Amino acid sequence: MASAQKTDNAPAERKANPFKSFITGGFGGICNVLSGHPLDTIKVRLQTMPRPAPGEKPLYSGTLDCATKTIRNEGVRGLYKGMSAPLTGVAPIFAMCFAGYALGKRLQQRGEDSKLTYPQIFVAGSFSGLFSTFIMAPGERIKVLLQTQGIGPGGEKKYTGMIDCAGKLYKEGGLRSVFKGSCATMLRVVVVYSSFGFTILQ
Repeated sequence: MASAQKTDNAPAERKANPFKSFITGGFGGICNVLSGHPLDTIKVRLQTMPRPAPGEKPLYSGTLDCATKTIRNEGVRGLYKGMSAPLTGVAPIFAMCFAGYALGKRLQQRGEDSKLTYPQIFVAGSFSGLFSTFIMAPGERIKVLLQTQGIGPGGEKKYTGMIDCAGKLYKEGGLRSVFKGSCATMLRVVVVYSSFGFTILQ
């Protein structure tokens, strides 16, 4: 009877451990980058390949052709070009993501144990997108530049790595150049993370 009463009076939501969330989220993000980056490289190269002239064949005919040519010309490491930027930023991104979600929940909770409604979870998820954009946007820009350099005949390799790319972007246009495309990135992650709030972050 006493145990049943204790169960009924249990808090509606269990408090999350920020340290455990940081470690597990960061490790999961690293595994996600390691497994998904080759396909991301192929996607970016297919999206940015030069338009063929009339009568000429495209640089890549499809996903498999792009992967084959990349491995043949650059080795397996070619599929992992630009991975240093997302790999370096993934732990802070996940940390900011969960911190933003916690803040979004806290601002809407009337009590410590109050449970959020679905619209409130959606709003809290959007906070995680806003916070993570500050790290994600520069990383995305650097990643794409590293993935697409040197493609095609006579393609120039302008950057030697992540730090070199970030330094040259800053010299060319300051922080505005480094954070170019941030608004589009923010709109994307806010919508995505708001939707994820229903399944992952809740």
